[in-house]
Amino acid sequence: SPRSPRRISKGRRAHIFRPSSPRTNPDRTTQPATMTHRRGTKTTFLALLLAAAGRIADASTASADPAAVATSPAAASDAASDDAPVSPAFLPKGRKRLTEDTMASTLKGMEYAVRGRVVIAADKISNELASSSSADGDKQTRDFDKIIYTNIGNPHSVGQKSLTWPRQVMALCDLPDECGVDHPRASKFFPKDAIDRAREIKAALGGMGTGAYTHSQGPAAFRSDIAAFVTERDGGVPCDPDCLFMTNGASSAINMILQALVANENCGVMIPIPQYPIYSATIDLLGGKKVGYNLDEEKLWDMNLEELERSLAEAREAGINVNSFVLINPGNPTGQVLSKKTVQEIVKFCAKHKLVLLADEVYQENVYDDGAEFYSCKKAAAETGVLDSDDIELVSFHSTSKGLFGECGRRGGYMELVGFDDKVKGHIYKLASSGLCSGVPGQIMTSLMVRGPKPGDVSYKSHEAEKSAIYDSLRKRAKIVSEGLDSIPGFSCQPAQGAMYCFPKVTLPEGAVKAAEEQGMPADTLYALSLLERTGICVVPASGFGQEEGR
Repeated sequence: SPRSPRRISKGRRAHIFRPSSPRTNPDRTTQPATMTHRRGTKTTFLALLLAAAGRIADASTASADPAAVATSPAAASDAASDDAPVSPAFLPKGRKRLTEDTMASTLKGMEYAVRGRVVIAADKISNELASSSSADGDKQTRDFDKIIYTNIGNPHSVGQKSLTWPRQVMALCDLPDECGVDHPRASKFFPKDAIDRAREIKAALGGMGTGAYTHSQGPAAFRSDIAAFVTERDGGVPCDPDCLFMTNGASSAINMILQALVANENCGVMIPIPQYPIYSATIDLLGGKKVGYNLDEEKLWDMNLEELERSLAEAREAGINVNSFVLINPGNPTGQVLSKKTVQEIVKFCAKHKLVLLADEVYQENVYDDGAEFYSCKKAAAETGVLDSDDIELVSFHSTSKGLFGECGRRGGYMELVGFDDKVKGHIYKLASSGLCSGVPGQIMTSLMVRGPKPGDVSYKSHEAEKSAIYDSLRKRAKIVSEGLDSIPGFSCQPAQGAMYCFPKVTLPEGAVKAAEEQGMPADTLYALSLLERTGICVVPASGFGQEEGR
């Protein structure tokens, strides 16, 4: 209002704006609404003034371009283009509020290759095969009757059997007591050690069963199981259960840490090339910078300090604030198992340059080469002295999805924070709390993965025998696939020392490269689509993982 508002006396309510008929004013398109008194309002006077300022500003902006002033919804509809922002009140009928033009650009630009274009095409063909089979009996329209999905590490989907004892315990945990652990005939269907462990787990869940929320970091008893496993694995290096967070697989843990690290668009994360696409996809989604360092294909996908220093120096010269480093060991998708010396060099590199080390160690049980052995980053930090000197910030990830369990659908996993600032840990706990807790079946499966039946238990021998059979099968297949690919003319493939993947190099003829360019796609994507159409085998193009220029 042009006039100064009256002072509000004690006991009186604030004034609010109530619309009145606009009055002509040569300096403004409309006159601000008059002030009237209304009892009972809780709106503050400051908010009223701000609201008035906003209305005046909107009117002044509109008057600067009379042609842009919409006098009715119809006029707004006529004036609006697909690219121009439109007031929600004036959206034309049928036009969506959220469109590809208005959605978050980071989500639009994000790519996740293992579920990308080739997999979408595979799903479409799979549906076609199912439809043709239903309509025409056994008649098939292609030379294959199903899709073989090798695009992602999903062991049970390609024939790996589940381990018996963990499933027995899980079943008992899910069943009501009277139908499970307390049933008079339970011992006829379940071994004693499965019943005993289920009782223990139910007690750890506070007697509330598997359908209730747990602590946001996971039940204390489960975290104690993990801490004992990590301590034993690392030769006695202690693990604090309070520094453990149980998560929905390793993926959600990785997402949480990257959310904490990517504070703005100038934050950079060093990632291996090639790398598992969750890192590149999440960094893109958060608006950060990917800083790639190349693995050496000719040396079994090893890494060296010169390459790490080069990558870091170039990024910092470009003004990128590099604050973290991703290590995947054993490698995904490259299958290498890094030596003790290499892991120690990486730990010291991160300590030297004050980089938070993200150690993706979900394949630590998947080591097949006789000369290779998994060596954790935490053990390396302890043995190089950077752990005791508090010079390293390390977060390591593990999961029930890989290893010998292969329980991807359970979504079990955890991360351990080492050397983190206590206030940062508090914020990460806040982030975990916003999701309440990870899935309880995954939490239980994680506890069973890190603490199985012990020697002397009735299920010990059978459980270990099943694990050995799975390991031997994975080891055999790693050799068959890597050697088989390497024997194909135009292919070369390094041995798969560990993990679950091979990353072959394919030499394509110039005609194929040109055809891919004409179709606006990478040459390896064209090859992968062709392989899918001809054989029903679904693979991931190497470009989705990143690779050196010219490969």
